[in-house]
Amino acid sequence: MRFTIRHELKGRLRIHLSMRRMSFTQADTLAYYLQEQPNVLSVKVYERTADAVIRFEGKRDQILTILCNTKLNEIEAPQSYLENSSRSTEAAYYDRLISQVVMNYGRRLLLPEPVWVAWTILKSSRFLLRALDTIRRRKIEVPLLDGIAIAASILTGDYSTASSVMFLLDVGDTIEEWTHKKSVDDLARRMSLNISTVWIKRDDEEVQVDASAVAEGDKVVVRMGNLIPFDGEVCRGEAMVNQAAMTGEALPVRKDEGKSVFAGTIVEEGEITVLVKKTSGTGRFDQIVRMIEDSEKLKSSLEGKAEHLADRLVPYTLGGAVLTYLLTGNISKAVSVLMVDYSCALKLAMPISVLSAIREAAHYNISVKGGRYLEEVADADTIVLDKTGTLTKVQPKVVDVVSFNGEDEDELLREAACLEEHFPHSIANAVVNAALEKGLKHDELHSKVEYIVAHGISTKIGEKSAIIGSYHFVFEDESITLPDGTQDKYESLPEEYSRLYYAKDGKLAAVILIEDPLRENVESVIRDLKEIGFVHTVMMTGDSENAARSIAQRINIDEYYSEVLPEDKAGYVERVKSEGRHVIMVGDGINDSPALSAADVGIAISDGTAIARQIADITIGADGLSELIRLRHLSEALMKRIRFNYRTIITFNSSLIILGLLGILSPAASALLHNTSTVVLGLKSMTNYLDGDKLHNGDEINVQNNS
Repeated sequence: MRFTIRHELKGRLRIHLSMRRMSFTQADTLAYYLQEQPNVLSVKVYERTADAVIRFEGKRDQILTILCNTKLNEIEAPQSYLENSSRSTEAAYYDRLISQVVMNYGRRLLLPEPVWVAWTILKSSRFLLRALDTIRRRKIEVPLLDGIAIAASILTGDYSTASSVMFLLDVGDTIEEWTHKKSVDDLARRMSLNISTVWIKRDDEEVQVDASAVAEGDKVVVRMGNLIPFDGEVCRGEAMVNQAAMTGEALPVRKDEGKSVFAGTIVEEGEITVLVKKTSGTGRFDQIVRMIEDSEKLKSSLEGKAEHLADRLVPYTLGGAVLTYLLTGNISKAVSVLMVDYSCALKLAMPISVLSAIREAAHYNISVKGGRYLEEVADADTIVLDKTGTLTKVQPKVVDVVSFNGEDEDELLREAACLEEHFPHSIANAVVNAALEKGLKHDELHSKVEYIVAHGISTKIGEKSAIIGSYHFVFEDESITLPDGTQDKYESLPEEYSRLYYAKDGKLAAVILIEDPLRENVESVIRDLKEIGFVHTVMMTGDSENAARSIAQRINIDEYYSEVLPEDKAGYVERVKSEGRHVIMVGDGINDSPALSAADVGIAISDGTAIARQIADITIGADGLSELIRLRHLSEALMKRIRFNYRTIITFNSSLIILGLLGILSPAASALLHNTSTVVLGLKSMTNYLDGDKLHNGDEINVQNNS
């Protein structure tokens, strides 16, 4: 690829490609390719100028070598990436804005005055109709103020002011719409589906393949707790499917043979085989946009109060304008008052502030479903954390397999992996990975498997019943017994490891010992959580008392509960909420779902089960728990910005009204200052809340000064 270096700083290059401009597809393809390269931190490609800005770490020569070896016409970007691009939308709004400016001043300069006046009067009809519509609906809203101001200017022969006001309103509407759509679309792109592997049926066998290899007509198997990866039709099985993210339905819907299912919905109960009808567009971009639009209804209380106040202030603005005219007889002063309302700024800045916080959270692998949850995070004083997969590493390891029935340990591990491979849980993954590392092939040995939430798996291998799961499930629910003469062997099992019990035909066959090490930073995270205002830190686990006590003491957590069931976790959350606490629940499994729903804010780990992510209000990345600290600081910064915006809007617009009353500001000047301040505050509300570089490096968190 031929290019020249336009500008260069340490860790940053701006290059210009040897072409006048790029197509949208070329720009997106180059951006995708460069983002996938090692040591590249971020890329921006400008199609209009054929420039690219590359931020990187490491040696400059490595980046230049990549650029020199790049052949743009040979790169293929995923269709889903190109479909979700914002370039065409950005270009459309840019052209629309430029067109508005050119046409406004072009008409003034080129049209004869009578024609320009006629055009101004004709254009005003659109604003006057909006004003009449608010009257018809018996509302006193901003369009009524705009309509009266424009009508008053025209009736007094001040066509220049009327034209300027309409131009500024049009430009303001375009920028507001552009700003809002950009915020929503940026967030939607981050939240689109990212499913890497799926199970498909081939010759009556299940095979795990890359999602990208699935074609229309393939049959994909989806079990309880998993996302449906593609649009299709159920060709086998029956399931209860949660479609809330797409349709808003609160209750799951029964799906059986012949029924259509959609990508991104989730199987809550049962198992289905889906005949794939569509593989493109599985990121569900449009559906996610709708979900985000709906999530804006989940406003924080401060945001809701500000917008409610905006509606209540409109009648006072109108009354002030009428009173001004009655006292002064000066229509210009009255129009100046009309041109200043609080509603525009409040209704733009507040949602944009929230969307910006949600977008910034997404930058740090934190997905938030609404502003209300950010306020709850800022107010929370209690945090409840699941142990396995949350406080501990997402990839526990099998340490040993202890046989109790005389069978070979590798054979027992192979059978256990065959059962566990179908269900998304970190312990199940550990068993499957252990078998892979030993080269143990575990073709389907069993009949249909049944998964019992928070307990284990039940099936048959040949003619023998087989179960695998927790102590509670195996020994208490299923009344499994130890083989004769193995009591001492059982009692000598080391206590420092978690245990998975495998039984066949009513007898314990093996105990799989699993090392479930803590995340590297968990001790410091718990300490930091206490320092930033969490009075109560709680750990809940289905693991044994010994394992739970050991971890609780090590990380200095306030409370811990062992051998708990899903209903126990949810019951604890409900109880402490009734005591007046604000509770966050953090978990990753199906068994955490009731507690995630019960908490003021449910937070799921990104590589946990799909149902946990679906139910949770917030999802954080799996790399570590430091996202919890970022989330708290971000939430507090959002609340601070909303309060700052509220004070600024009220103070500035009140000043404009006073200056209009005194005759210092003309209507056009009032409109210009009001609309400019609204746009500036909206743009300010889009800026980052936290110090991005320090956050990225994991050193220190600084909240940006929003005042």
